[in-house]
Amino acid sequence: MFHSRLRVRVGPSMDKLVCITDKVNSRKAHDISSELFEGKVAINIKGFTNPSGEELFAEYFDREDRKGITWSIQVQGRFLQPTSADDVMFGNTFDKRLKLPWGAGVALKFMKYVDPTLEHDLMSETKPWALSPLIATMPHFVHERIDDIFRTSPVLEHKWSESSFPPSQSIGEDTSQLQFATASSNSSSSTYLTPYSSNSPFATPSSSLSVASSSSSHLNLPKMPGSLDCLAHLKKKNKKTKMFGRALDLRTAGNRRSYFSNPQHRKEIVFGPEDLITTDFCYGYLQFNPTLALRLSGGMTFDLMKYWDRHPVRFVCCKRRKPGDGERSDGQPTGDLYWIVSIETAYENDIHQEDSVTGQDK
Repeated sequence: MFHSRLRVRVGPSMDKLVCITDKVNSRKAHDISSELFEGKVAINIKGFTNPSGEELFAEYFDREDRKGITWSIQVQGRFLQPTSADDVMFGNTFDKRLKLPWGAGVALKFMKYVDPTLEHDLMSETKPWALSPLIATMPHFVHERIDDIFRTSPVLEHKWSESSFPPSQSIGEDTSQLQFATASSNSSSSTYLTPYSSNSPFATPSSSLSVASSSSSHLNLPKMPGSLDCLAHLKKKNKKTKMFGRALDLRTAGNRRSYFSNPQHRKEIVFGPEDLITTDFCYGYLQFNPTLALRLSGGMTFDLMKYWDRHPVRFVCCKRRKPGDGERSDGQPTGDLYWIVSIETAYENDIHQEDSVTGQDK
């Protein structure tokens, strides 16, 4: 009898997925880098069993603000080409037709209730998919504007790449700097940095004192000479920019998700290399142990192992596919891919063979 376990693969594209099963529940992130996206990914799965059959526990699930959560995909990074927030999508894609169980209509209605911006073709005979605008679907979202003086410094870029992620505290909500990611401000050659919001999970008591201390509290960036002079200069510029852009008073995730359910509001925001985005996609409706199951409110549970057919549970961040886009070489029903997390069922031999290959590549 074969024993089915899980493995996790991550990468910037379908042909560059690597096994990171050993990093699940370890508070270790995996770097992702391409011409489109640069960042880090950390995975937590409650009850996750490693290839040796050992159940790995994560402190993440003991946190008061993560009670009831069964899985988490934490990502921090930057989109390297300016892209409208309406076109940055997140969700699931599948390789072949889904064998949907009786009552699937209830599950789809539940999904639409959880995320009104959801777009999908789960009935597709070839490549089913379900995607939503990232800014409107993420339960936890932090945006920070990185000034040019930090972004263009090789030393500071290196410091950012070595910064501590995932953070020791849960990722929260902070959209206080989104006003500087508007389409109008992105058309300018200058970018601006403002103090952290008190809602930021990375804020420090001194975060409002200087640009350098604000950034270093999260990115481990060294203080720079003249940073206070720089702050005064930037504040002066910020006063001018506020005349052209309105501040977004989105204090909660609910406020953000409701506001950006409007496509026009999403189109007003452009993400580029100046925008550091940190997200935590975490819920409790998927259960991976002792079996793969979908749990809905009201006590309804679907045993997905009967219908899964070894489909990867693939989470993708991608660009919205436009009507004029041609077929992708990898067959994915998306636009350009930024990153992929693939949670797969695999027999023991599959896992050990891949671990052996991965070990040789290190």
